[in-house]
Amino acid sequence: MERAPQGDGSAEIGELVGRLTAEESMDRETRGRLLGRLARLLGDSARRAGASGVARGRWLADLLIAAAPHIPIRDLETLSAHHHGLTGEELADNLVRVAANGTTTVGAAGGALAAVQFTAPPLLLTAPAQIAAETLVVAAIEVKLIAELHEVYGVRVQGSGAARAAAFLTSWAKRRGINPLENDSFTNALGSAAKTALRKRLLRTMGRSMTTMGPFLTGAAAGATLNRTATKRVAATVRNDLRKSTGGPKPLPGGPPSLGSAD
Repeated sequence: MERAPQGDGSAEIGELVGRLTAEESMDRETRGRLLGRLARLLGDSARRAGASGVARGRWLADLLIAAAPHIPIRDLETLSAHHHGLTGEELADNLVRVAANGTTTVGAAGGALAAVQFTAPPLLLTAPAQIAAETLVVAAIEVKLIAELHEVYGVRVQGSGAARAAAFLTSWAKRRGINPLENDSFTNALGSAAKTALRKRLLRTMGRSMTTMGPFLTGAAAGATLNRTATKRVAATVRNDLRKSTGGPKPLPGGPPSLGSAD
């Protein structure tokens, strides 16, 4: 993989996001350590982006777009193998459960870190970066879920890694399943309308992440609950769309390439 120029943490940010979405059984200590590292990198990146870009969501949207090709998406055969041979709606149910557990854990980890910060006020300066890190990872987990639900329901986005990433980011931002009849309309880059929707969705997710800043671990409980509820809600909406357009999950075929190897 080509490395980013020295001093630019964008490559490591993408790698950290990919790792935090890939390892479903990651222990809490490792997850917290990686989230802390991601927050530090995001703090540096935010200072370079400037207050205007950060406040409007453009900075975080650009980071998610850059990180998307690092999100590991499994094909249907691999998904079934990783979930003890499940297929169809049972497999989709399991994917939602695992993703909801993942976003719940991120919310809890963010809240626990915030509780430590409240005991040491100078560290509150890192709070915005922590919230950005939580937001970015929660969004990536949900994008991964949406992409893999499309696999289960037989909706395959063709094209390069960048084109598939753009398609699933748009699906996440708009909370809609992809219409299989419109697959050919996706390009390698998001259009202005899709980027606007992505910024708005990220800002809403970031607002949800603000709850983790409550003291004495109250934020951990609140952030975990809100993340779980939101992940289940987006999954239900996308699954309903996919059922309408395809009639239901598809039997095991050979799988397409993942988002991984972007151009």
